[in-house]
Amino acid sequence: MALDLSVEMLRRVERQGRTPSELVRGDGVSPPFRPGAFGEVVVLGNALGFAGSESDRLLVAAGDLVGPGGSLILEIVAGAGERARYLCRLPASSLGRLFRVPTPALVARVDREGFALDPPRKSDPGTFRRYIPDELKEMMTRRGWWIEETMAVAPALGGDRERLEGVAPDPLAWAHLLELEESVGHREERTRRAAAVLVAVRRPALGSA
Repeated sequence: MALDLSVEMLRRVERQGRTPSELVRGDGVSPPFRPGAFGEVVVLGNALGFAGSESDRLLVAAGDLVGPGGSLILEIVAGAGERARYLCRLPASSLGRLFRVPTPALVARVDREGFALDPPRKSDPGTFRRYIPDELKEMMTRRGWWIEETMAVAPALGGDRERLEGVAPDPLAWAHLLELEESVGHREERTRRAAAVLVAVRRPALGSA
């Protein structure tokens, strides 16, 4: 089964002011790289979910590419997703002003009204593989990985384009939105039903206890 596997974190390349010298397209289950060739491997785009019955093989293959002391970042789908009730009931035009408020006050307002589940996606083919974050982390721990970080992606506002466009033009409001999403996204309870969860694990360095 042919799958695309994203390797090496592009954001690190961008921070260093470099551009990738080569892009390779290959089979994610049998990637065209030697084992342990990379310090960082990133599997995004819900590739594990779309791999269906091949997801475990894809996960093992991605992990095999990581050298000692390197990290593996996985994007998984836990549930249908959810949104903050408080943010979704407000007019999109008001969010730019709202997000100029300090982040702790925004978090308190979001917590007060809680979260509502997104409706199930009609396009789900039924073969899509969903992962429970706690189970994935336990599985990776059994395989010798260290768990570094788990975060639900944009659990408060999600991909609501209209509302995002209402916040984006104001740099301060946008910074507060990112702070809110990160603060809320690191909570374990938000990862259990999120439509996108990032799980970062690290392979122990040689000689580590």
